[in-house]
Amino acid sequence: MQARILIMTAAYGEGHNAAANALAAAFNEDVPGSALVVDVFALSCPRLNALIRRAYLAAINGTPRLWRHAYAWMDRPGFMTSGVRMLRAQSAMLEAIIARERPVAICSTFPAYAALFKKLGREGRFDTPHFNIVTDSISINSVWWRPGCDGWFVPNEDSAEVMRAAGVDPARLHVTGFPVTPYFRRNEGIVTRPQLSLGAAPRVLYIVNSGTRSAEATARLLLAEEDWEITCTVGRDESLRRKLLTLAGRRRRRAEILGWTDQIPNLLMTHHVVVSKAGGATTQEAIAARCPMIVNQVVPGQEEGNCELLLRHGAGALATTPQAVAAALRSAFSGRGEGWSAWRCALEPMARPDAARTIAAHVLAHVNRGAGEPHAGLSAVLR
Repeated sequence: MQARILIMTAAYGEGHNAAANALAAAFNEDVPGSALVVDVFALSCPRLNALIRRAYLAAINGTPRLWRHAYAWMDRPGFMTSGVRMLRAQSAMLEAIIARERPVAICSTFPAYAALFKKLGREGRFDTPHFNIVTDSISINSVWWRPGCDGWFVPNEDSAEVMRAAGVDPARLHVTGFPVTPYFRRNEGIVTRPQLSLGAAPRVLYIVNSGTRSAEATARLLLAEEDWEITCTVGRDESLRRKLLTLAGRRRRRAEILGWTDQIPNLLMTHHVVVSKAGGATTQEAIAARCPMIVNQVVPGQEEGNCELLLRHGAGALATTPQAVAAALRSAFSGRGEGWSAWRCALEPMARPDAARTIAAHVLAHVNRGAGEPHAGLSAVLR
């Protein structure tokens, strides 16, 4: 079947691809093959895209102050207007894909696409309904809304308030939650979430991201806590994995050291607390899993709002040194876990594991209204 919903993404930060894939799964769950995820930046200029991605990762991990200035520069009113002129190859490929797929709607999880669509629209070469799925919270760059679109889907009311204050039309602003993997929705009531009952050991998940500062020191402190069960995911850092495996083998309580894994959703649902940097996907998946989060690193700009969201709602803590991480965990687990219980309770109203399906329903309702079929279902729209 020809894909009729295009979902545009770019691999600059984990949140964009995670949201795109989750949203595609929601569309395809009802009508397989109805949605297609596309990264025009990777397809049009693969070598340049890889180079820019490496520079982006180096900037956010190695020179955060410089990245803060770059993020502020992108927030200027004229940034996307001038920047889109440099995206000729991406624009040409985007137009070709739209002509080939003939989508009934387009969703973007990366903000630059809106400027490309605006340019094509001015030239009379684009008139497809287009929606932005905002993957940041609170500290939202204006590139998400300045070019305009048919609707924005935001992860929480806190972010909606920021965009309303900036002048975004409230009628086109939808608070739906962040589109997370369907694993969370499908396992509601199936995977048993851990409790701090008498005699139960706290289970701590530590996700080591590329460029995480003091990763080994933090892991060593966690593994030294014999009253906790520890799981560390270290990605593709084989050297760190070997060091931690040696330490884990000396412990009395369970410790698991994992390399790259696709089991993060299950790990979040089966641990009491996650320690990680405030990435968009990780933060939102932790919320969906009702797993309180201790943020140990914040990328200036887009990740500041993710951390603020947790702190504002009392659903976690900020601890930027290994010692602070350990202290925050001890405090949360003390007194029969009163601090941890407060965090968990705060996450309940924030969790929206069905956000992807909610967004899909909104998009299709818009398409149905345009087709004069307000009650048509997914299969009717995508026939």
